[in-house]
Amino acid sequence: MNQQQIICYCSTWLLLWASTGFLMPRNTSHQRSIKAEPGSRRSKVLFYLHVGFQMLSVLLATVGAAMSLKKFENSFDNNHQKLGLALYGAILVQGLIGFFRPHRGKKERSYWYLLHWILGTIVSLAGVINIYTGLKAYHKRTLKSTTLWTILFTVEVTIIGLVYLFQDKVEYMKKQGVIIGSESSILSSIQDIPQSQTQKELLPVACGRKRNALENLFD
Repeated sequence: MNQQQIICYCSTWLLLWASTGFLMPRNTSHQRSIKAEPGSRRSKVLFYLHVGFQMLSVLLATVGAAMSLKKFENSFDNNHQKLGLALYGAILVQGLIGFFRPHRGKKERSYWYLLHWILGTIVSLAGVINIYTGLKAYHKRTLKSTTLWTILFTVEVTIIGLVYLFQDKVEYMKKQGVIIGSESSILSSIQDIPQSQTQKELLPVACGRKRNALENLFD
């Protein structure tokens, strides 16, 4: 493989990494973290950002796939090429599903959401796997080391995965902090009451005036 082919191979890999190895997994993780009232301005902005990034992902994947078919030998006899072909088909289907989103409140909306979420998750996972198989195929063809790129990509995937797993836990911990903070403020306010005032409230009533014990306690 000559220098020009290596540059073309790297360019194709970078396009497909940006699409299936970064934007799609990141978009899936980000969409799960959206906490906004339906119909609000923030909700609309986040939705259109999601759509925009997904369309950019499809565009980059299309350009990368076209370059791969034009510049390289594609006999589809290895796992990377087979998975890449299936992945590109799934990306196109996912994009079409997004355009046929039922309106909120309709019965079909819940089924559409489930299908959209499952397919999006599968595409993200398959994209990550195919980046690794692509690095392996690049090393096999060029005999160049891909250790650094593999480590960097693993770090990126780990960060996205941790954000995906812990974003709900962060919200839970924030709520716990509010509850604990409220309890602490209540305890501190009780402790700030002067001891003399507390003892005064508990002093017995003079014997010259008979009073009920419960009245004395809750007076």
